[in-house]
Amino acid sequence: MYFFNVLLTTAAFSLTSAWLLHRSGLQWDWAPVAAYWRLFASGWGTTLGVSLAALAVSTLIGGCVALAQRSVFLPLRTLAEGYVELIRGTPLLAQIYILFYIVAEAVHLENRIIAGILMLSIFSGAYLAEVFRAGIDSIGRSQLESAMAIGLTRAQTYRFVILPQAARIVLPAMTGQCVSLIKDSSLLSIIGLNELTQSSRNVASYTFSNLESYVLLALGYLLLTLPISLATRRLEKRFRYET
Repeated sequence: MYFFNVLLTTAAFSLTSAWLLHRSGLQWDWAPVAAYWRLFASGWGTTLGVSLAALAVSTLIGGCVALAQRSVFLPLRTLAEGYVELIRGTPLLAQIYILFYIVAEAVHLENRIIAGILMLSIFSGAYLAEVFRAGIDSIGRSQLESAMAIGLTRAQTYRFVILPQAARIVLPAMTGQCVSLIKDSSLLSIIGLNELTQSSRNVASYTFSNLESYVLLALGYLLLTLPISLATRRLEKRFRYET
């Protein structure tokens, strides 16, 4: 039923788009853009690779920071909370400029792909930390106390009792952050990284086919984000079935 609804929605969207395009009277010319398909493919592949790597690193950062926020060691907890507030309170665009043109220059990090992965990871890690913290806090403290009362260590309690339950709770919010991370990767074009957005801009400047280039840009991001959303729906249904 779910896939039928997806197909129905896609068909309705396609028909509406076709009608709007027809009414606009625009003359579409895809031939010049199609000649640069390798540039689009290269940019799409770079966006995919950077996003996957940043997702893995930011998940690790978010998990560590979320646990640090619950630490009994005050300096560690303060540092974690300060990191989250600093990153969430400033725009990603400003962070990219500061991290790339000041921090990266200071440490002689010249590889734009690695720099892009690190910058996205630092940004997304702060948001994932809050997602994970909220998921952990939603588990009753009585479960933590009960697990430790039967002899489990604090680490074992989190591993076997708290985190498996929290994972189900944070799944929708984590998915939303993953999708945002993929779209946020478009800002890496400002440091000259030839990802999908930069490739689309280049094609638009070469061919003067701006609309065609940006339509393909939108479809390229949709190909990256839609499978994540569909997979999450499947996981949510599986979790509901198991419970």
